[in-house]
Amino acid sequence: QLQLVESGGGLVQPGESLTLSCAASGFISTYAIGWFRQAPGKEREGVSCISRSGRVTNYADSVKGRFTISRDSAKNTVNLQMMSLNPEDTATYYCAAVLRNSGCGFSGMVYWGKGTLVTVSS
Repeated sequence: QLQLVESGGGLVQPGESLTLSCAASGFISTYAIGWFRQAPGKEREGVSCISRSGRVTNYADSVKGRFTISRDSAKNTVNLQMMSLNPEDTATYYCAAVLRNSGCGFSGMVYWGKGTLVTVSS
């Protein structure tokens, strides 16, 4: 069973940047990976995803142009670079994985991490 561990969360001020990492117990390149977030009192939403090859990425409209998802093969991680953070980005961020030959999406994820908290506040 694949285990995922998120890291990199913390408290930042509006306008600042943060990079989250998702590490896997197996070869993360085997899986399509998604980043999700859940704010207090709100439903979980898909933020970004990346295909096995890394050639396909998708972003929620709310983060397009500010967030970048990428693979780091050397470290066996998938990273989410977040820029121009605002208080609406405050949430627990989760990474998730699914075996998928091509493309990526926000449904059908099988493996989930426990999350890392991002707080954007002045």
